[in-house]
Amino acid sequence: MASASEGGREAAPPARRYWRWSKADFFPEPSFRSWRAYGGALLSTAPRLRDRVTSRSSEAVEAGTLLAQSENPLRRCLSWIDLAFLGFGSVVGSGVFVLTGQEARFDAGPAIPLAYAAAGFSALLSSFCYAELATEIPSAGGSFSYLRVELGDLAAFLAAGNILLEAVVGAAGLGRSWTSYLAALIGRNSDALRIHVPALADGFNLLDPIAVVVLCATSALAVSGARLTSTINSIASIAGIAIIAFVLGGGFAHFDSANLSPDFFPFGAAGVFRAAAVVYWSYTGFDMVATMAEETKNPGRDVPLGLITSMSAITAVYCAMSLVLVGMQRYSEIDANAAYSVAFAAAGMKWARYVVALGALKGMTSGLLVGALGQARYTTQIARTHMIPPYFALVHPRTGTPIYATAAVTLGAACVALFSSLDVLASVSSISTLFIFALVAVALLVRRYYVAGATSPSQLRTFLAFLGLIIVASIGMSVYYNSGYARRWPGYVVFGVLWVAGTGGMALWAKQQRAPKVYGVPLMPWLPAMSVATNLFLMGSLGSLAYMRFGICTAAMLVYYVLFGVHATYDMAHSEDQAASAADAAVDGAEQGKIVPV
Repeated sequence: MASASEGGREAAPPARRYWRWSKADFFPEPSFRSWRAYGGALLSTAPRLRDRVTSRSSEAVEAGTLLAQSENPLRRCLSWIDLAFLGFGSVVGSGVFVLTGQEARFDAGPAIPLAYAAAGFSALLSSFCYAELATEIPSAGGSFSYLRVELGDLAAFLAAGNILLEAVVGAAGLGRSWTSYLAALIGRNSDALRIHVPALADGFNLLDPIAVVVLCATSALAVSGARLTSTINSIASIAGIAIIAFVLGGGFAHFDSANLSPDFFPFGAAGVFRAAAVVYWSYTGFDMVATMAEETKNPGRDVPLGLITSMSAITAVYCAMSLVLVGMQRYSEIDANAAYSVAFAAAGMKWARYVVALGALKGMTSGLLVGALGQARYTTQIARTHMIPPYFALVHPRTGTPIYATAAVTLGAACVALFSSLDVLASVSSISTLFIFALVAVALLVRRYYVAGATSPSQLRTFLAFLGLIIVASIGMSVYYNSGYARRWPGYVVFGVLWVAGTGGMALWAKQQRAPKVYGVPLMPWLPAMSVATNLFLMGSLGSLAYMRFGICTAAMLVYYVLFGVHATYDMAHSEDQAASAADAAVDGAEQGKIVPV
């Protein structure tokens, strides 16, 4: 505790300049003050790792104590309408224009709207989970903070690594796609605006400076302030809605129900689920809304409204747009690469391809803009915990935005976008996103059914048994569906019964330990358990390359965690300054809740 003089508490030190650069800003922890100190920290890795793995954070720490690491606050200036438009802008990108034709042609046929409905159902389940956790833990860290509170430091770190990887790769992919659609808009080849460098390897020899400019421009807008960025996104989203209205109006005007028959399921139910796994990526990005909770005027009301409203509307729009496509053209005649443009041209509206390209450009620009906001907030909260250098947690006093965090993500994305082609980026699949969504659903179940120091050992064992049954049944269903026995029904019955037994058993015999303060997911525990099942099911549809990449990246993250993260977070959690700040705020000490061994 800071000492007090006779006249009261000592005066606070003068505010530090925002624009600074020193070793102490990047590595302020005692473990990194010298090589000797670092060597001693490495020798203590085992007990420190045990401490970090078994420690859990708290709402007071994530949404209160850690904010001091940013030195200046993020500004509360957003309403639920802003969040709904941010959700719309982050999700409705080029995916629906690109993936719908591909999946209708090769996987789902006229049933493509059902694939979008299935994927939207899964995304909506995840948005319910995010909505409750965001109201309970209104932190800029989103899923990272939820996992730190409920599943502990290690699970949160693995999520953090995957969040940052997806942020860089996702933004780079959107930047490259932006250039391709710009070329299409002016009637040029998709690579016409890129610079060919024969000396570089294939997949890295088409330099894309336009993507770099677009990434930097959207990030510059994002650091100007959340209020201004939200206003620009809302205007752009209204323009996007007008383009979607044109596609729907023009499409239904040329709709022919005969194109939906005679076979509505030409590839069977399996084709619909394969398509759902692919078009699911058109829904990703809604989690960015949860990272804005710290800048929302009334997060308890506005975050659930913004999240669920935007995801419900987006699901309806996607289903309608996909129905229009298969109604305008027979699925076997759809152009997989330019589906809407070719469909409108076949209807005598060749000029509509420019509207479609403009709609895709608008969607990608909004996606980059909202992504720059959300990714920087994730990075800020991760840096506040010292899992990455706390320098990236600093918030600018005038703009109220994390400029360093935004610049770091943008620099990484720009370097990747400049060199890497879209097919190379596509190989880095979004398995991480599904993995995190599944973890968030598990975290919500843990939050409702386990409270450290209050839940009895017998209740904890009961809850863990049923939770394990839900996870095993979900994984089993996914593996069985992707095995050689997929056409046989007994396996589905077995794993379905196990899942129902696990979820029903949790509902009947595992007593809830905590009630939501403001907003609660309905039908607990059925909706979160279904979210676990759907995300794991979709993960199972991904190829071996995705799992190989996931394993390699996870191994690299664990090496970083053992060499740096565990020591920085250990020092942060046990520092005298952290304890003093917690005491001054009249909250529990940082991360004092331990996971009780069974």
